[in-house]
Amino acid sequence: MLIVFRYLTREILLTMSAVAGVLLLVIMGSRFIRYFTDAAQGELPLSALGSLMLFHMPSFMELVLPLAFFIAILLAYGQLYLNSEITVLVACGMSPNRLLQVTLLPALLIAAVVGACSLWLTPYGALHNERLIEQQKSQLDFSLLTPGRFQDFGSGRTAYTQSLNDDHSRMEDVFISEQGKGSDGGQQVVTRAESGYQTVDPKTGSRFLVLSNGTRYSVDPGSPVAERLAFGSYAVRLSTDGETDIGDDTELMSTAKLIDQGDDESMAQLQWRLSMPLMVPILTLLALPLSRVNPRQGRFAKLLPALFLHVSYLSLLLAAQDAIARGSLPAGVGMWPIHGVYLLLGLILLRRDQRQGGR
Repeated sequence: MLIVFRYLTREILLTMSAVAGVLLLVIMGSRFIRYFTDAAQGELPLSALGSLMLFHMPSFMELVLPLAFFIAILLAYGQLYLNSEITVLVACGMSPNRLLQVTLLPALLIAAVVGACSLWLTPYGALHNERLIEQQKSQLDFSLLTPGRFQDFGSGRTAYTQSLNDDHSRMEDVFISEQGKGSDGGQQVVTRAESGYQTVDPKTGSRFLVLSNGTRYSVDPGSPVAERLAFGSYAVRLSTDGETDIGDDTELMSTAKLIDQGDDESMAQLQWRLSMPLMVPILTLLALPLSRVNPRQGRFAKLLPALFLHVSYLSLLLAAQDAIARGSLPAGVGMWPIHGVYLLLGLILLRRDQRQGGR
């Protein structure tokens, strides 16, 4: 029996690895093109692309692995049915319940990996990437500036420089527009200067842009009055080391913090994270009866309806997450009825398969 278990597990995991590799290639390629476009437009440095992709990997894995494992069972067992190997195993005493138990063992392993991603690694990676992106946007780094273009650096700040010197250490003909903070309230602050360069305070780690020979205007929208300040040298603080504002996005919160907060949005996000690993054993129950085909059908005969089943399952979970976050669906009810419906459907299909000859 151990040999059979190793054989079936190997067939599933090898097929899953191939499917997951293809899916990851497509998803990662799409994300990489998006980041590369941002880098080409000067919104991100090229050196940050590798880190961004690496920390996005857990979020890719938590979505890809359940689908890849589902398809792997369909394809691997479908091939075994076509080769009559499952029929031989049943004839040798391998009952359908025993086959289910053998399949659930790798399913629980995949569920544990997905759970680690959804509950811990994905929010950690998303938080890291958000901080990195916000930090790059808030830092008016010369490496991101393209001469002759207005560029948005986040936090209501737009910068322009006519040209950079050869070593990119000094800007010429500088224009900066930013939304006023603190005592400035909602004022729009516009600064123009002949030149500028960056410096870092060694004590505080704050980054400053030092402007020379320019004028600073503070304008309250809708008001005919504006403040004008002419200067020979003026320092604008760009950021403090480690200073980022990520807001209250629940996707970036740790699982422990979601539990502590307990509001609708937090509960919606928490249930979504719990649903990812829970999907794996339920999809296993659905895949086992759907993988049973006869030689005249081919092993791809039930692949399309099975994929439709997976898409409907995931779509309902997304709809429930949105409804919980908006307060239109009680968090106590949440996504659990959806899991219950698909679990019941899997058990019905499994029982029906046994009655039709799966014994």
